[in-house]
Amino acid sequence: MIDIVDAKFVTSAPTVKEAPPSEEQNEVVFMARSNVGKSSLLNALTNHKGLAKVSATPGKTKLINYFDVTFMDRETSEKSIAKFVDLPGFGYAKVSKSMKSDWEKNLTDYISKRRNIKVFIHLIDARHPHLDIDADVSNFLFSNVDEGQYIVQIFTKIDKLNQKEQNALRREFPNALMVSSAKKRGINKIVDLVYKILNENVDEN
Repeated sequence: MIDIVDAKFVTSAPTVKEAPPSEEQNEVVFMARSNVGKSSLLNALTNHKGLAKVSATPGKTKLINYFDVTFMDRETSEKSIAKFVDLPGFGYAKVSKSMKSDWEKNLTDYISKRRNIKVFIHLIDARHPHLDIDADVSNFLFSNVDEGQYIVQIFTKIDKLNQKEQNALRREFPNALMVSSAKKRGINKIVDLVYKILNENVDEN
C-alpha cells in the first residue's frame, strides 16, 4: 500500500521564470477550471486539511503553488519525494480581461516550458463532463506533452451523481479516475497511480 505521509508548502511563483529550480522530473501538476474541487482534492490526497486553501471565491488563487510531498511504500518502508504543483484555476469570470489574459499566458507557458513536470492531472467536475473549456485544455495537453510525461484525467464530485450516471460516465471515459474528496472515494487509487508513474512502474497496456 502506498501512502502520502508528509506534505508541506514550499513556495509560490507568479510565472514559470520564478519557479523553484530542480534537477528532477518529479512534479505533479494539478489543473482545473475554478470551483471543481482542486484544493479539496489536494487536501484529501495529502490528508492535510489546510495544505491548499479552499476558497469560496472561484479564481482567487493567482499563483503557482508548490508543495513537497513524501510517499511511502508501506510494504518496504521506502520513501520518495515529489512536488505537487497547484496551478491557478482557469475559466474564472469575475476578473478583468487583462488579468485573465496574463494568468492564462502564465499557465500556457508553464505547461509547455516546464520540463520538470512528470504528471498532468486534469480535474473535471463529474456533473459537467462536456464543457468546451475542458475539451480545449485536454487537447492542449495532448498536443504539448513530451515523451515521458503523463496525463491523468480525474472526475471530481462523483458523489453528486447517482449510480446510473456514474456508470454512464465510466463507460464514456474508461481511462479516467473518479473521486469524491468529501466521501474519500478514489483517493487511494490516485495516490497509487501517481506513485507508480513517478517511479516508472506503470502498466502501459
